[in-house]
Amino acid sequence: MNDWVLWLIMAGVLVVLEMFTGTFYLLMIAIGLGFGALAALFGMSVPAQTIVAAVVGVIATGVLHRSRFGHPAKQNPARDHNVNIDIGQRLTVAEWQGGKARVMYRGALWDVELGQGAIAEAGSFKIVEVQGNRLIVANS
Repeated sequence: MNDWVLWLIMAGVLVVLEMFTGTFYLLMIAIGLGFGALAALFGMSVPAQTIVAAVVGVIATGVLHRSRFGHPAKQNPARDHNVNIDIGQRLTVAEWQGGKARVMYRGALWDVELGQGAIAEAGSFKIVEVQGNRLIVANS
């Protein structure tokens, strides 16, 4: 079997493994292995093919690490709508008492507090954060 075929088989195996991990790092190494296959097609020696694959893999991994895809955004789970379905929902507050209120929301009484910059006036509010059993709201 030709060297370039072996390089492509190894790259294919890494692409399949990448589908199970959900990161792009194995894909970057697979790109390096693909360049190793190109080096084999151009008739370079096996050590030269290995060096090409390693250098391209390391560079691709470094570029990925420095990109926005290399570092997932760190978000406060109390404010993340993907973690808590209440974030972004609306509720109505009839009366405020010192920046706090009790409202019926989803069939239960909840403590509601004003978020930063919110104005305490009766009306509709948007939930921006959940802290335990308290809903932090902003004017909608």
